[in-house]
Amino acid sequence: MRSVLAWFTVRGASFLTAGIVGLIAALILGSDAMISVGAMLICLPLFSALTARRARYQLRCARTIVPSRVAPGQPAKVTVRLENVSRISTGLLLVEETIPYSLGARPRYVVNGIERGGSREVSYQLRSDVRGKFSVGPMRIRIADVFGLVELTANFASQNTFTVTPKVVPLTSASVKGSWSSDGDGRTRMTAAAGDDDVIPRAYRNGDELRRVHWRSTARYGELMVRREEQRWQDRAVLILDSRRSAHTGSGPSSSFEFAVSAAASIGVHLARQGLDGHLLTDGGPLAGSTMFEDVLLDALSVVNLSRNHDFARMNAALTTIEGGLLVLIAGRLSTDQAKEIAASRREGRQGIALLLATSTWAGQPDKGGDRQPAANMTEGASGLHAAQSASPQAEANGAAARNRAPTETAAAEAVLRAAGWRVTTVDATTPLAVAWQHLPRVGSYAAFGGTLPDLGVVKR
Repeated sequence: MRSVLAWFTVRGASFLTAGIVGLIAALILGSDAMISVGAMLICLPLFSALTARRARYQLRCARTIVPSRVAPGQPAKVTVRLENVSRISTGLLLVEETIPYSLGARPRYVVNGIERGGSREVSYQLRSDVRGKFSVGPMRIRIADVFGLVELTANFASQNTFTVTPKVVPLTSASVKGSWSSDGDGRTRMTAAAGDDDVIPRAYRNGDELRRVHWRSTARYGELMVRREEQRWQDRAVLILDSRRSAHTGSGPSSSFEFAVSAAASIGVHLARQGLDGHLLTDGGPLAGSTMFEDVLLDALSVVNLSRNHDFARMNAALTTIEGGLLVLIAGRLSTDQAKEIAASRREGRQGIALLLATSTWAGQPDKGGDRQPAANMTEGASGLHAAQSASPQAEANGAAARNRAPTETAAAEAVLRAAGWRVTTVDATTPLAVAWQHLPRVGSYAAFGGTLPDLGVVKR
């Protein structure tokens, strides 16, 4: 009974109520005219419900999102096409899209009747300031009769995925082609620059070039050995993202973790566009493989969250099975033991660079997504205004003190990683990622240093 009453709008329910009351009053008063009016008021919504129920409209829904993957703050256009494949024309359609509340209010449209074989299109924009994957749909349609007495609801099953990636910052460096390439002259130059100490030999196979025979290894093992075939791992990079909750501070888009995610996305996209494949690891293990690295990386980073891990055991276990010539670490707060644990994961012949975040400088950063104050706070008296003015210099002083602590905060971890052959730079909350990247050695210049990298200093603004 409740489901039947749900068909009626407020107007339809009012008609039914008035008709029932009119019939009761007519029976009490014995008025034939009131009986006719009451019967008409009852029959009209019932007839509308029967007609709408028997209509059996057949609609088809197709949704497109262009582009389906955007950066935070960028809009995407959603177009929904409704097609009437039934034999009769539809009545008035009330269209409502189902979207997460974080993307805003649900779009609603009124569509006039669609003729047989006809179609209508509605469009709207989506925009999000936070990364994530969002399900758009299903579409909900309410079919109303011409009198507005009855509404029937139908849901389509189709859904689309809308992805908001982390912010990607353009990074500049020399091209890696010709330095990290494993084919042709580029590989020969890399081999010559690295020298014999970095050779990883393997047994000779039919078809191998004789110029790649490594005679020292051949004499040692007593069989023909070939050098640099395994040099293909020099075309690979491994991104390590520290997602431990205890290693980051701040909240919302202004937290150190969001900066680390943006840094991982920016560096990964930069390396992929320079021709390197890669893997993404976190303290919880691998997240993305090397196939279509840029797309897979952005999809994985759009949904990565803080973890409850306290060490890098899973990451180290996964790292032993992944080949990679370049290790890029983006880490939050590191203890000396944790730095030693990461430092030991770099095998001989691998290059390792690290961005260490001075997380204390993010502690006082306001949440850009929720820094609006209630209107009541704007009506405070002069004492509140003076208090806010006096608090501002204190906040600036705290921020300056935090930036001054940045070098000492990561000094122990820096020393451990540097001693293990890593090239390290420290980044605070005021340092743009592009500036920090410029202080790192350019990926395309590894060969020029004969397999070594120049020392890096602390990046401070």
